[in-house]
Amino acid sequence: MHTAQLLSQAIDLSRRAGFQIREETLEGAGGGHCLIRGQKWLLLDLTQTHQEQLNDVLDALRTETSLELSDVPEPLVEYLRIPKAA
Repeated sequence: MHTAQLLSQAIDLSRRAGFQIREETLEGAGGGHCLIRGQKWLLLDLTQTHQEQLNDVLDALRTETSLELSDVPEPLVEYLRIPKAA
């Protein structure tokens, strides 16, 4: 599966997990996730590659302990099981 497809699926999953998504041009500063006033936010830097954006989304999803994966495509589940590189 192409990285762009995985990214799209991961973004959809993060929305279902309750994240608000912001996609901004941040000149390579990078994205990430945070909690603001009890609301989960995921910020994606559109100047980064799809792989870098996917890594940011996966990092956010890995914090979700009650994430339901039964209807998630297997390639994305496999990515979620890979721990973040140090």
